[in-house]
Amino acid sequence: MRFLHTADWHIGKKLHGYDLLEEQADAFQQILTIAKEEQVDAIVVAGDLYDRSVPSVEAIEVFNRMIVEMNLQEKFPVLAISGNHDSSTRLETGGPWFVQSNFHLNTRLDQAFQPVEMGNTQFFLLPYFEPISARLFFDNEEIRTIEQAMKEVVTAMKKQFKPDMSHVLVSHFFVAGSEKSDSETKLMVGGLDTVPLSLLESFDYVALGHLHGKNALQAENARYSGSPLKFSLSEMNQKKGVWIVDTQIDETTFEFKEIVPLRDVMQIEGSFKELTMPRFYESINRENYLHIQLTDRAVIPNMMNQLRQIYPRVIGVERLFGREEQQKNNQTKKEIKTIAPTELVDQFFSEVTGEELTGQQQVWVKEKLADIHQAERGK
Repeated sequence: MRFLHTADWHIGKKLHGYDLLEEQADAFQQILTIAKEEQVDAIVVAGDLYDRSVPSVEAIEVFNRMIVEMNLQEKFPVLAISGNHDSSTRLETGGPWFVQSNFHLNTRLDQAFQPVEMGNTQFFLLPYFEPISARLFFDNEEIRTIEQAMKEVVTAMKKQFKPDMSHVLVSHFFVAGSEKSDSETKLMVGGLDTVPLSLLESFDYVALGHLHGKNALQAENARYSGSPLKFSLSEMNQKKGVWIVDTQIDETTFEFKEIVPLRDVMQIEGSFKELTMPRFYESINRENYLHIQLTDRAVIPNMMNQLRQIYPRVIGVERLFGREEQQKNNQTKKEIKTIAPTELVDQFFSEVTGEELTGQQQVWVKEKLADIHQAERGK
């Protein structure tokens, strides 16, 4: 069987205040063209269909047009799940009759254990979930992390495996060893969102969503499709696109197909005088989203308004003067952000008391952080 793997559409997302609906519609048309050219049997969307749990009316209209064209007009079966940005409750509306047109949209953990069978392949559609959902579903109070939950999930799924079929997991989480970019929501709370790659070995292919770069994970049987668009400056050099996956009983192969952005994310550098000279700005695509690095030391009155007269989509201006100190401060902030909250608590406790947390205190910290994370998700 051949299918297309995409994810992280984030319909309705804005880039530094700029609306991306036009770019998202264009990227979708390219995805649809690839699906037709490659003659895929189905399209997999691994979560984060929307950018917000309560999307705008405009975002909903764009998404609905996409689904109608892809599923009803072009007749592609669609296998999709909700991601951490989606509202599973809202997405679930209409699910029972979506299936009648081969649009399979899973938003609850219990749905993941009923595989969708197409051709020679079983698809297990596992939406984003919190540990408490697994704790309740499996009636196991010992489940406190996603890793613990996934051990139970995979075990239950394997009981549904048919030996004469390929097995594909579609899910939305952070696999240990993957690399994040700035546009992905930071969900680290004591390692709650981390899944070891070793837990996924039973599947012939794992179609992942959540991280926006296709190279975030290099595994023999697992890939992130990445987002169809660049959502931050840190993704500036990433190639965006989709995976075309072929499943056979004895082998699974996949090939990346690139998407060309309607408007790219770029960085340019120069003095204010250089940037405002026609011979400079006429050599670049000024319709792109631009991050500007200024080499000037002096204050420039009305600088941003003048730049936007030439470059209509400026997403940021950075002064390179004094950059070394700024980089040092940014690096310190970055290092703090990469430390798990449990480790930060350990460090703080040690600095204040001069002692280390006991084993029981560490357990209490992890449980409290998990409760805080769950409360924040429920807001």
